[in-house]
Formats: sequence, structure tokens, C-alpha cells
Amino acid sequence: MPTLAPGIHYFDLTFRHRPRAIAGVLLHGAGEALLLDPGPSSTLPMVRETLAEAGLSIAELTGILVTHIHLDHAGAVGTLVRENPRLRVYVHEAGAPHMADPAKLVASATRLYGDLMDTLWGEVAPVPAAAMTTLRGGERLQVAGRALDVAYTPGHAVHHVSYFSPDTGIAFVGDTAGVMMVENGFVLPPTPPPDIDLALWHGSLDTIAAWHPGTLFLTHFGPSTRCAAHLAEVRDHLEFVAALARRSLEQPGEDADRERWFVDELRRELRRRLNDDEASRYETSARFDLNWRGLARYWRKRLA
Repeated sequence: MPTLAPGIHYFDLTFRHRPRAIAGVLLHGAGEALLLDPGPSSTLPMVRETLAEAGLSIAELTGILVTHIHLDHAGAVGTLVRENPRLRVYVHEAGAPHMADPAKLVASATRLYGDLMDTLWGEVAPVPAAAMTTLRGGERLQVAGRALDVAYTPGHAVHHVSYFSPDTGIAFVGDTAGVMMVENGFVLPPTPPPDIDLALWHGSLDTIAAWHPGTLFLTHFGPSTRCAAHLAEVRDHLEFVAALARRSLEQPGEDADRERWFVDELRRELRRRLNDDEASRYETSARFDLNWRGLARYWRKRLA
């Protein structure tokens, strides 16, 4: 596993057998071992393999930190807690009820992914309420021998938090600082429905910037050390995709035509900046059609 700092490592979950799609984090020290965003249940074999390489097992884990409850980040949590009931799960208070009873979460995801649900995500098991510590932002956690500051960072999701390690300068930002499927490549804000809010998102970027991090850790994918430039790029690209989605709503035809127009324009922009293989990795991991649906929903609510 690559090392971010002593006691902090990350690993590739090889989601759908693809590299650099979803990254998990292992924090260990002072007799504790925690996962941050363990991913979906479909990638649990890689979690087990990675822990074994570190001389650990799921039974030896003590906790799970969740940036937000989307299935690519937290789908495996219930399955892990069932296997190891002593796990302490840290999650934002808005996400906790949906982890305790994931029926609405699964139904919402099914509307997006249909028959691919099981292939993509695997089991989504409930997390007992007693296993969860709910967060609001502003907390300082003491885990694995180090302090982690918690900030509420909505915009991508109403239940999103980020974690900052002051002693290492690492900010674990989930999806708030975008996805970067190619090292030092294009930073794309993922904007799936239903919670996209551009004003809140910009405020969350301010919150992260105020930490003055030395490293941003992205679940998709890995560390970025050009933090100020990276955050500026997230802002610029968030405005770009938002304006593109608003323009799409002015296009003639049905929503399927507007969605197709947005996808084509975004694909053209990425291929202008990246080679075809690199650009296709973004489209596979951050579906452009779902990005349109989240932004179209945002604009229609706002314009109404």
C-alpha cells in the first residue's frame, strides 16, 4: 500500500477490475485500525486482501470513517459491521438514518443504475444505529493515535463531511474536491442527483482551503499535493459544467436530447485536454449522463 504518512495508507479497490477508480484508506496506530470510505460490498475481496497484506483482518478493525453515504464510498459498511459488530461508524447526521435503513438509498440508486445494482455495488446491509457516531461538523476525533478535524462539506451531497489530519496536513475530501482519474489530470466535479447545490459546494471548498492542507486525498483517485491550484480548478470546472447544463436546458427537443447534448459537449472538452483513453476513464467512473441529471435538477429547482 502507498503511504501518505506514518500510519496512513491508501489502496486501490480495483472497482470492476479497473485501476484508479475508487481508493480506500487505512489508518492505524495506538492499537486501533480504521477504514475511511471502504467502498461498495462488491470490492470487499480487495479490502480483505489489502488488510491481510498489512497483517490485519476485518475482525481487528475498530472503526469506519464515512465522508458520505453514496454506495461507491460506503456501500460495504453494513456488511462490515455485521461481520465485526464492535466497529464504530462515523457518519454525518443526515446520512445516518439512511445507513440504518438503506431502503430509500437503494431505491434512489436503482433508479440510476437499474439492473446493474448488484454487479456494481453488491449487498447494501443496514448499519445498527447503536454502531454509529453521528457528526455535524466541527468535531475533533481522536482515532488511531491522531486527531482528525471534521468539517461539514455539502454541495455534492447533503450528508458529506471531510476530515483533516493537522499533524500531516492531509485533508480527506471524498468527492467535494472532484475526481481526478489521471494523475495531475483534469479535475471533474461529480454532480449526480439529488443533492447538488453550487453555492454550498463553493462554501465547502472555502472550508477545505481554510485548513491550508498540504495534500488533498480524493476517493477518485488518490493524493493531490498542488492543493491551491487543485481547489481553483474544482471551482472553475464546477462553473463550467453548471453553465453547460443550463445551456442544455435551452436546447430543443426532449430531456434525452438535452442530456445527450451535455454529454457530447463535456466529452469534447475532456478529449481536448486528455487523450482518448484518459478521457474514457472519466466517463466510465463519473458518468456524464448522471452529472447532467444532477445539474438539470438543480437548475430547474432554482429557476422555478
